[in-house]
Amino acid sequence: MKIGVIISTNDAETCWNALRYANFALGQKDGVKVFLAGKGVEYQAISTDKFNTIEQAEKFLQDGGKILACGTCIKSRNQEGTEMCPISTMKDMYEIIKESDRVVTF
Repeated sequence: MKIGVIISTNDAETCWNALRYANFALGQKDGVKVFLAGKGVEYQAISTDKFNTIEQAEKFLQDGGKILACGTCIKSRNQEGTEMCPISTMKDMYEIIKESDRVVTF
């Protein structure tokens, strides 16, 4: 199954759980792509010891997951794209939704 995960919050626990879910789905041999929108592009800055979003994202990427992020949302926060938060477009989000069997939003 192909799963799209859209994260649009900067709540550390919610982002952490979204990434944990994405990792679990990869472990089930599903194809998983994560798209960060709005406040979701802040997921690296909100990582804590208890809700380590960076650790979850690193595992996700190492295991073959793909993360994309809204370029407009990144720029509006005076951030730059990174490997863990690469600049993408609404077209990329559209493609994730279009190709996914299921889409989960956080």
